[in-house]
Amino acid sequence: METKQRRIRLNSALRDLASSESLNYKKLIQPLFIVEGLKGRETMEALPGVFRDTEESVFKQVESDLKSGVTHFILFLVPELKSNTEIPKSFYERSISSLKKKFPESFLWIDTCMCSLTTHGHCGLLHSDGNIDNPSSVKHLSKIALIYAQSGADGIAPSDMMDGRVASHRSILDTNGFSKIPILSYSTKFKSNFYGPFRAAADSAPAHGDRSSYQIDVRNREDSILSSIRDKEEGADFLMVKPGMTSIDLIGPIRERTGLPTGAYQVSGEYASIHYLAQSGFCDFDAAIREAWQVFSRASASYLITYAARRGKEILG
Repeated sequence: METKQRRIRLNSALRDLASSESLNYKKLIQPLFIVEGLKGRETMEALPGVFRDTEESVFKQVESDLKSGVTHFILFLVPELKSNTEIPKSFYERSISSLKKKFPESFLWIDTCMCSLTTHGHCGLLHSDGNIDNPSSVKHLSKIALIYAQSGADGIAPSDMMDGRVASHRSILDTNGFSKIPILSYSTKFKSNFYGPFRAAADSAPAHGDRSSYQIDVRNREDSILSSIRDKEEGADFLMVKPGMTSIDLIGPIRERTGLPTGAYQVSGEYASIHYLAQSGFCDFDAAIREAWQVFSRASASYLITYAARRGKEILG
């Protein structure tokens, strides 16, 4: 059985993310949205250069991204039918296995959550009173994580913020022969106003209420650090703060307290704000993106999830 130290040394893609060097294009992770039943590829006004792909159109995009220097992708799988009980196993299997078979050189992280799956849009299952059922949610999420691994995922990226999900994922992966698969945890994820364009892309806005009971309050610094420490202790290999820029003060402390590679997610609202500034003539898009990345690098981010990863080699030079 692989240890955490072994897992992050197993291939060059993981060694690039874990290295202590400054951010470079090899440390950028490109999000992809694959939407089941979509008739044709869709553009997103707020996220220029990003698309909602069909199960077929995504192949051309990944081929182009690989040629541009992207190695790491994070997949957001959006099923056609919503369900609080059934897992769309065939859709998950098709999406992951077909990409991995065609592009074995790619490193596929799969976002593990239920917000795009449930009828209510929350990241876990609910009790009859509308509150989160944490134990049932973790069990369901771990079943999904195992399906991802069996389908060919290179890494699991839990974003739901349920208590105990990292330990549960590590256990089910190890028990079923997937001890080499790393876990990149959204370990410090705040309830934020900067997720709007993503929720439209992933069809994941909550139908009622909000996510205050499981995502972190932006005012609570100690909780945000303890959350990452907890995930490290439960078996996470990589940690992450989200949103990136409004969590910039936490990257260094989390990395120091845990000793783990700690990255950031430049979320859809951050990306869209730069786009709209540039569209209005108030900044140069590439220069502003580069500046933001340089700040993440200054803050000791080990890696970055960004919608502009496919242009990283060009922007960073």
